[in-house]
Amino acid sequence: MIESKLAPPTLRALLAFGLFLTALFSAFAASAQQAAPSLPLLFDARERLARPDLSSLVRLRFLTSVDFPPFNFTDQNGKLSGFNVDLAREICSELEISDKCQIQAMPFADLKDALAASQGDAVIAGLAVTPELRRLFVFSRPYLMLPARFVRNLTVSLDGKTAAALSGHPVGVVKGTVHEAMLAAFFPAIKAQAFDTKDALLAALKERKVDAAFADALQLSFWVSSPASVKCCALFDGPYLSEQFLGEGMTIMLRQKDSVLTAAIDHALATLSRNGRLQEIYLRYFPYGLY
Repeated sequence: MIESKLAPPTLRALLAFGLFLTALFSAFAASAQQAAPSLPLLFDARERLARPDLSSLVRLRFLTSVDFPPFNFTDQNGKLSGFNVDLAREICSELEISDKCQIQAMPFADLKDALAASQGDAVIAGLAVTPELRRLFVFSRPYLMLPARFVRNLTVSLDGKTAAALSGHPVGVVKGTVHEAMLAAFFPAIKAQAFDTKDALLAALKERKVDAAFADALQLSFWVSSPASVKCCALFDGPYLSEQFLGEGMTIMLRQKDSVLTAAIDHALATLSRNGRLQEIYLRYFPYGLY
């Protein structure tokens, strides 16, 4: 595996990594007392995706960024790390081309243009699939879905263990987000209270100005297991998935002409999903679980 030299991490990336690391250690401690969280299979166990011949491939250059922990970031030693980075390495290993693989980090805003200019072969950085991008690029099958979840204040008495128990209770959501729209569409009986920011929402939940909140499961899972939550709250019901509101999930973006490479990556993802190696990477970075 060849890795390109990284630029010095930005202050934003360092701060994000510090917050992620704190939450990750807390999550490991919490998850040690419960069963390992399971990663849903996104590939049909009966489906067999052919493995294309990559013998003529000169190299495979994955492009990513460094400011999206726990998916891609630089660790305290300046090494490129994260769920996406480890997954790229496993894909190369599965395809038996580790010696031809390169992982390069660059600013997130430059990824699309770099791929179009053939400065890389595949983008693995949590780039959301949009109709505009689909006209320009192709995407692998999803390898991870990021659901929405409720989180509740533990001092609140609820009559039940499903979202129906939240009817009549004030439930916070961040204004103008897909989660606000999803909450209204999925749970019209729930009384929503909108906040301007995620921090304002979580502060209100901690102070019991709302009884629960509805937001991104990734952020909530690390928050409830971190010192910031002071053990006030816990994930509740769910997870909730919706392509309409939350998109197609985490994918790898490639150039349209690279159909053979796209098929090879799909084959590798399906294999890693079935043999448990994708689950191992998931547990490495999400010990508290998203689902």
